[in-house]
Amino acid sequence: MRIAYFDCFSGVSGDMIVGALLDAGLDLQDLEGELLKLGLKGYSVGAERIGRGAIIGTKFLVETDETGHGRTVGEIMQILGDSALDDDVRSSARAVISEIAQVESRIHGTPVDELHLHETSGLDSIVDIVASIAGLKMLGVEAVFASKIHVGTGFVECAHGTLPVPAPATLALLEGIPIYSRGVESELATPTGAALLRVLAQDFGPIPEMKVEAVGYGAGTRELKMPNMLRIVIGGISSATYERDEVVLVEVNIDDMNPEFFGHASDLLWKRGALDVYLTPVFMKKNRPGTMLAVLVPQEHVDEIVSTLFDETTTLGVRMTKVERRKLTRETLHVETRFGRIGIKLGRTAGRVVSLAPEYEDCREAALRYNVPLADVYDEARAVARKTVPADGSAEGNVQQ
Repeated sequence: MRIAYFDCFSGVSGDMIVGALLDAGLDLQDLEGELLKLGLKGYSVGAERIGRGAIIGTKFLVETDETGHGRTVGEIMQILGDSALDDDVRSSARAVISEIAQVESRIHGTPVDELHLHETSGLDSIVDIVASIAGLKMLGVEAVFASKIHVGTGFVECAHGTLPVPAPATLALLEGIPIYSRGVESELATPTGAALLRVLAQDFGPIPEMKVEAVGYGAGTRELKMPNMLRIVIGGISSATYERDEVVLVEVNIDDMNPEFFGHASDLLWKRGALDVYLTPVFMKKNRPGTMLAVLVPQEHVDEIVSTLFDETTTLGVRMTKVERRKLTRETLHVETRFGRIGIKLGRTAGRVVSLAPEYEDCREAALRYNVPLADVYDEARAVARKTVPADGSAEGNVQQ
């Protein structure tokens, strides 16, 4: 499978995405042909090789006859709906506009159907969005990944006046996405760039293992103290793809605590954001038997977990290590059995079901309700699920979301 990884060391914007695609091998004339499907006039596109710092990349240019922006969300959706774009390109473009509209509506307190998008409603932004999505498809990219996003700092002037960086809309679009700032006084991530990656990227983190086929650099507009470029790495990976994320492993070694306290501490750790909690017998100094308490936790809950460990255990210190996880795509379905409705946890990769497990609590409640062995309920639920969820991942019959 061919994937693209966006390295956002200097942020991201729509024109930087297109510039990176062009630099990686996308043909400008072919892209112009795709953009004609929009059915719009009053603009022209171009590209130039340009340096930013010590790196040479491609700057994507859009010139328009417009003197101001102010299309409504409905008007933009109508343009996309009336276009001859491929269905998947049109659908993704509409999703990007919808993401922007939702956050702008929330921030400014204006209903979506009355909302005028300013910077993101101009021909240049519409072209950037469609060119980014169509360009990825034209290069044969089947999945998109991205790094943490450098957002910058300072202030920016826009149609709504002076706003802090990252702009409120950009920050809202980046909810749930890892970001950082290195003190660069500039707007590095734009709403259009943030919305595109929000819709297109499957995961944000370290670069996936791949066989590199092409690298491109999309140039930003301003000169900065670092190369103002967005880097794209395109390559092939095994068709057995997995979700990826980065979490923190927090560990403590304890040899002087009442063992009864471990259960209470574990319950609190689960409630405060732990992804996994487990105990391992260890031998400590002077060969004293002890217990290693390990907690896997998202970065945003680390402080709560560390505080809980200090409050609820006798440890005087913790060890923390950032670790990368690879995961099956997880999904919960429900099947109807002779013991009632039972939840089924599915694990998928490349659309194929590789793991199938009934929910323990559902099985336990059914076993008590029908006064039958737990194993009977578990086996029944698993058998029904296997019949209704083939290995190719399709669902039929009495399977419900």
